[in-house]
Amino acid sequence: MGPEPRRPVPTLEMVAALAGVSRATVSRVVNASPKVTPQVVEAVNEAIAQLNYVPNRAARSLASRRTQVIALVVPETTAKVFSDPFFATVVQGIALYLSDTDYTLNMLISSETKSEKTRRYLMGGNADGAIVVSHHSGDHSYSRLGQSMPIVFGGRPLLGSETDSYFVDVDNAAGAAGATQHLVDTGRRHIATIAGPQDMPPGLDRLAGWRRTLKANGLGHSLVEVGDFTPESGAVAMRRLLDRGEPIDAVFAANDQMAAGAYSAIYERGLSIPGDIAVAGFDDNYYGSTATPALTTVHQPSHELGAKMAEVLVALIEGKTVDRVTMMPTTLLPRASTVS
Repeated sequence: MGPEPRRPVPTLEMVAALAGVSRATVSRVVNASPKVTPQVVEAVNEAIAQLNYVPNRAARSLASRRTQVIALVVPETTAKVFSDPFFATVVQGIALYLSDTDYTLNMLISSETKSEKTRRYLMGGNADGAIVVSHHSGDHSYSRLGQSMPIVFGGRPLLGSETDSYFVDVDNAAGAAGATQHLVDTGRRHIATIAGPQDMPPGLDRLAGWRRTLKANGLGHSLVEVGDFTPESGAVAMRRLLDRGEPIDAVFAANDQMAAGAYSAIYERGLSIPGDIAVAGFDDNYYGSTATPALTTVHQPSHELGAKMAEVLVALIEGKTVDRVTMMPTTLLPRASTVS
């Protein structure tokens, strides 16, 4: 016996015939036109379901002048994107929000190609809008693209573009200040920090929150080393702090990954956590929850951040009025790394 003959691919005309309406009426229903009665919408949708009809995206794009595509731009290396739990949960939040819409998500890891190629892609009509996460000071050109297409940033953009850009963020400075004050309140007086990259808003803001709190408590604020948000950089930075030979009884790391790296450097020197050095981080991901002892950290709602970025961008694409700045709350989670 040979293979069964293929069934014909359902067409708009077949849906129209089954529903007993015109081809134009089916097109209106598919494109969510308000000019169709609820009874007709129900009949057409029943025919679509019965035939397993899938609307032609290209034709719909020509009619609506939309691609139904949203670009997620990540100016980082592929290795960093797929090893960082923050990215994973943010992308999950974006994708789950968009799953209830007609938009498809395309990820562009722009550091793997020339940034100009990414900009050409965006300006070439390949996406209706873009979400930019993990941006650096050198990525300010994406802010200028906001004059030509809807763009939402994950985190405040740098270089003075905050006033004309849409972004979703947490108060990184306040979160860092809360973690640092917690260390002060537990009796620590020689508090170091492993800061994030100083060309990125979270790196700058979390360092500012740490410094502000120490100044307010009359404590020194010179124990600073900078990492790149990876565990390896956290270990290197912690070793540099310990090599200074100055008293250190606590360290605030600008993310949980660098805090995990700091753990290894502290244990290398035969020191204990929190007995000799208390450690606090930022993010609340599995690096902190699986550390021994469990890491005190600042929880930021990364899944909700991603969903809110997508929500704001879809609203912009559809011409709705939205706030330029959306701030999400953080919460301090005290754990065994700071409390004996």
